[in-house]
Parts: sequence; structure tokens; C-alpha cells
Amino acid sequence: MSSALIIVESPTKVKTIQKYLGPEFEVKASVGHVKDLPKSKLGIDIENNFEPIYEVISEKKKVISELKKAAKKADTIFLAPDPDREGEAIAWHVASEIGGNKNFYRVLFNDLTKRTVLAAIQNPLELNVNKYEAQQTRRILDRLVGYQISPILWKKVQRGLSAGRVQSVAVRIICDRETDILAFVSEEYWNITALLEGSNPPSFEARLTRIGSKKLNLVNESQTREILDEIKGVPFVVKKVEKKEVKRSPAPPFTTSKLQQEASRKLRFSAKKTMSVAQRLYEGISLGEEGPVGLITYMRTDSVRIAAEALEDARTYIGATYGKEFLPEKARVFKSSKSSQDAHEAIRPTATAFPPQKIKPYLKSDEFRLYQLIWNRFIASQMNPAVFDQAGFDIQAGRCLFHAQGSIMKFPGFSIVYTESTDKEDDGTDDPTGKTLPDVSKGDELKLISLEPQQSFTQPPPRFSEATLVKELEEKGIGRPSTYAAIISTIQNRKYVKLEKGRFYTTELGAIVNELLVQNFPNIMDVKFTASMEDRLDMIEDGTLTRHKTLEDFYTPFRSELEKAAEEMRDIKREETPTDLTCDKCKSPMVIKWGKNGKFLACSNYPDCKNTGNIEQDENGAISKAKPQSTDIRCDACGKNMVVKEGRFGRFLGCSGYPECKHTKPLDTGVKCPQCGGNLCERRSKRGKTFFGCSTYPTCTYALWDRPIAKQCPLCGNPFLVEKYYRGKEMAIRCPNKECGYTEQEQDQE
Repeated sequence: MSSALIIVESPTKVKTIQKYLGPEFEVKASVGHVKDLPKSKLGIDIENNFEPIYEVISEKKKVISELKKAAKKADTIFLAPDPDREGEAIAWHVASEIGGNKNFYRVLFNDLTKRTVLAAIQNPLELNVNKYEAQQTRRILDRLVGYQISPILWKKVQRGLSAGRVQSVAVRIICDRETDILAFVSEEYWNITALLEGSNPPSFEARLTRIGSKKLNLVNESQTREILDEIKGVPFVVKKVEKKEVKRSPAPPFTTSKLQQEASRKLRFSAKKTMSVAQRLYEGISLGEEGPVGLITYMRTDSVRIAAEALEDARTYIGATYGKEFLPEKARVFKSSKSSQDAHEAIRPTATAFPPQKIKPYLKSDEFRLYQLIWNRFIASQMNPAVFDQAGFDIQAGRCLFHAQGSIMKFPGFSIVYTESTDKEDDGTDDPTGKTLPDVSKGDELKLISLEPQQSFTQPPPRFSEATLVKELEEKGIGRPSTYAAIISTIQNRKYVKLEKGRFYTTELGAIVNELLVQNFPNIMDVKFTASMEDRLDMIEDGTLTRHKTLEDFYTPFRSELEKAAEEMRDIKREETPTDLTCDKCKSPMVIKWGKNGKFLACSNYPDCKNTGNIEQDENGAISKAKPQSTDIRCDACGKNMVVKEGRFGRFLGCSGYPECKHTKPLDTGVKCPQCGGNLCERRSKRGKTFFGCSTYPTCTYALWDRPIAKQCPLCGNPFLVEKYYRGKEMAIRCPNKECGYTEQEQDQE
């Protein structure tokens, strides 16, 4: 048999695929993209049909060299990056770099099982030019927006800001919700709940729903008291009894967005973490003697379609595990939405031979929890409905009508395995499921045990959680399943939004940038326009639209907006807002200005007086100069307490007796320098990035970027550990000794 080379995207797939194919095949990894647009310039020839100028990523030159070497020994080359647009682009770029007179084939692995891998190799495809064109169009659009709007923001707001074609719209969605919340006027309303008892137990609650012919509308306590007085002594009589059997069908297996939403609700995973863990499950986990096994199908999909053999496998498992009463007569088939590309199956386990509990010893905690979630959802999707007896009573008390509702489960069906959660956004109503009602008949008189009034207030729309933001992006057509996690990570890393207690808040920087972009780039920031662009990308992939036409239609109005914004956009950097405060150095009025760390107080007599200070705002909006944070450290010069101050090169300790005493010292971390025994202190680089350097500088030049912690490494004995932040989202406390590799914990910064 001729030798063959298979090039995959991720190194973790290599062992899994190599195990299935044997020594006749060599498996290599591209380790992601190998080519991209240049970082230092636009990289797009606008005048020449927007042709992209790709170059090999510097870190991938060694990878390309190794792939070329392996290709020389192979007669056939199978390109097997992930089965999506990005994977298609990687395949094209690898092929262009390897070159030569080789036979290139494209293979797609929806899952990494032996059956799927062998079938793909035996039925290879050609490279998909339309899918590649769609990816190029998206990449070019993002570059045109980001590299041409960002410099304007640098000039008008602050250096280092960036704008994204899709991410900026996601920020707008969050900002618009914040505007709705601030504009919301809460209104008072009242409910009345009666605790009643019939001739049979149990007692139950009924809520007032109508007064006479009108729906309940109690807006203050006096109205409510009038109704309470009216009801006193009036008999409560059952007016209507409704009982019916209700069936609840299971949810379909996961798509990408639904997986991200459920993992956020049930597991408290960020979208980024969900995709990272799912990637590992897809690429393969070593199961002892079994070796590496791909446990789930491809995790970037918007389809709920399931392969026939997988349906049969699930039905066999359900019948054997739960019994025939839980198994429908026919396999349940779900319909994907009209906008679904349906390129891949829904996310499901690759085989029922690997139940979660059986392989739990081989999985990390997060891997097990996510795999179990995917497993349960899939198995439940092929089970019989849950059956309830639902009852509702209308109860008359004078001219007031009360209603009670409850249900009793008759058959649990799929719910013994999995029940879909909902967004916890209280709408003021109670969930009646599970509330048991007594057996009553029409005309029965009930005993009133208590009558409770309840004051409530209408609530503003809730802030977005990760789950509800993904849902909103999906419903509005912003981005695609493969991009939701990246969108959410990016807008947080850019500090346009922040996640507090599981909810997104707009930062001051995010609000300013959003306002400027909405005013100056109405098309880019329009939700419908962005969604329509996603549709155009789909059309390019389908072959019904061209890249050149799409880019030309986009760029003509965009160029006009760019030229106008460069001249007319508000210059936030130069704006000054007067205050009633006076400078404590020269007595000139203080003004509010905008800097790289947000709003700050500055002397209006600048540059003659360079006095500045942080802003503090009370509940009434009154502005004052923020007081420095006090410490227990004594000044070496005068003995007074030192305070934490903010300066040009970051935070430092200054004497509280300033200006009489001007003694300062670096902000000590409490960790000794490993080279000279000095103290590691917090400092700031010329570019504004915090680092930690030795207090004896320039005698000792030891420094590190990660914050040191006064805690010895239990493995190698290194005198301190460090806090390592990954793109501002995930943090690990680890040993700085690279040869050690000790990590204390890893957590999402929710």
C-alpha cells in the first residue's frame, strides 16, 4: 500500500487517528492556522478586488518545514483539519505551502471513532473552494473593519482600543439593555393569595386573578385593603374544575449554542470553557487499555440531525437500561431550524459503549460533567414523553375570582435522565408543576385559612448572562455557533463589558466606544445589517454569491463612513468637563478628563500644573477627589502612615503627610527577589502594563509579569507561586518554574 500523510489541525488528534489507521499512515498536526494576514499592516489590496496578502505565521515556519519533509515521503496527502470554514482555510493554506505534484484530498471527521475515520479515508473529498471563499470573506471583512476603525478610536479616545465587526454589535446589545434598564420606571402592584382547605387534604394556595369582569389591577395598599375587607366573611366556592393529562416531550440533542447555554446554567461554565472542554472530548481521551477515544461528535454545529446508526444505538441502550416503557415505537427525529446549515450532526456521544460512570476514572472533573450533560441530553431525546395530570380550580369569593393550579407526575419518561433548564428571569409567576391539589368538585365550599396581600414592583429587563447572551446572539443572527465563545471572550478582554455575579455590565469605556461607533458607523453597528452579512457568507459557501461582490457592496458605503468619522467623531481625549473642585496645589479649577484608565481629575492650569487625581462619586452623583487607600506601613522619613497612590509608572506608596513629606517607596508584594534577596514590587512599564520587579533596580534587574504570591511550591520548593491570567478570563495559581509545572487551581473568573 502506498504511504499516506494525514494532516490534522490539533496535535491531540494525532494519537487517536494513528491508533485507528496503523503504520501505513503518518499523522501530523498543523497546530491551527499556518498562514494569516500580516499583523503590521492591512494586508488587503483594496484596489485589486480586495485580494488578501497572506504570509506564513512566524511561529509556524518550523511546522511547515516538518510538514514539507513528511509530504516528500507520501504519495497521497489527506487534509483533515476541523470540518468548518476555519478548518477549510487551514487545509487550503497547508496545501499551498506544501505544494508539489501531490494528490491532495479533503477528509472530514464528524467524530473521531474508527468507523468514521476509516469511512472518511475511503471516501475522500475535494477541497471546497466555496467554503474557503466564505472564510476569506469573513476574515477580510473583519480586517477592513478592525484595522481601519481602530486607529480612529486611538486618536479620539485612547491608544490600544479596537473595534470588531461582530464583537462591537455584541457590545451594543449589552449597552442597549443597560439603557433600557436605566430608563425603566418601576411600578407598584399587589397580589392576594388565599390559603384554602377542602374536605380532603392537602391545603393549597389560590391567587386572585379577577375582580368582577376585570383582570386584577391592584396598584396600591389602600385598594388592596378594600378588597381584603370585602372578601372577609364571604364563602369560597369552587366554580370550575379542570383536569387533563399533559405530555411533555424531551428537548432535541445539543447544538453549539444550546450546549453553551445549558453548560452556563447547569455547570456555571463560560462559553469559552465549554468549547475548550468539548474540544478535548471530541479530539480524544485516553481510556486506559482502550487508548485514545473520541467521545463526542464535532462540537460546532447548528443542526439537531442524528445519524440513523446513532439512533439505533441509543434505542438499544434505552431498552436495555430503562425498559421498553421508556422507548418510543419509532426513533424521534427533530427538525433543524430554517437558518441551520445542517453540515454536521447534533452534538452527541459517539457510542453508548462509553456511559459517563463507566469512564469517569479517565476523565477530569470538568470533562466528566460536560460529557454527562451531553450524554443525558442525547439519551433523553430518544425516550418517551413525561406524563402529568394537570389540574386547575377557579374559586369564587363574592365578586372575586381566585385560581389554583398544580400537577402530579404519572410517568416520568425522559425526565428520569434529563430536564432542560430555563433562564432564571423571574416574571412574577410561580411554576405550578409539582404542586399537589386536593380532590374537589364544582360547588364545594372551601375553608379559608389565611389571606395574604403581597406588595411587588415591576422589574426592568434582566441583564444578560452568558447563557442569555448566546441565546440573543443566535436569535438575532449575530455570529455563528463557532464564534459565540470568541465573541464573549473578546468583549471582556477589551474591557468593554464586565461579568459580575453572572451578569454582563457595560463598562464606562464600553459605553463611550459604543456611543461613538453607533453615531459614526450606523451600518456596522446595525444588528440586522450584521445578521444579513452572516447570511451573505452562507450564500458564498453555497456558491450563490461571490466574495468580490460582497466585499464591494460592503466597502463603498463603509469608506464614506470612515472618511466622515475621521473628521467628525467626538474627540474624547480633548474634552474637559468643569467641576466645582479646586486644585490643592495651585487653586485653579479642576476638570474631568479621559485617560487610558478612564475618567480622572486634572488641573485646568495644565501644563503649568500637572496635579491629577482619581474620581469618587457618591449616591447623588456628586464628584470629589478619591482618597488614597491607607496602609499600616510607616513612613521611613516622618513616621506617618503610607497610602497607596497612582502615578505615571503605576501604584506606589506615598506619605500621608504630603506635601510636607514627599517620601515614597515601591508597593511591596511581600515576596523576596530570588536573585538578590530584595523585595519584589509592583511597577508599570512604559506601555502601561503592570509587572513586578526587584526593589534594588538597577542593581538587580529581575522581573516577571505575573503577580507573585508568598507561598512555597509544594513540588519543587520554589519560594513563591504566581497568579497566571489567561486573556483576562481564566486564572491559575502556578509555579513560575517551567520545569516544575505545578498548578494549584484553575477557575473561571465569573
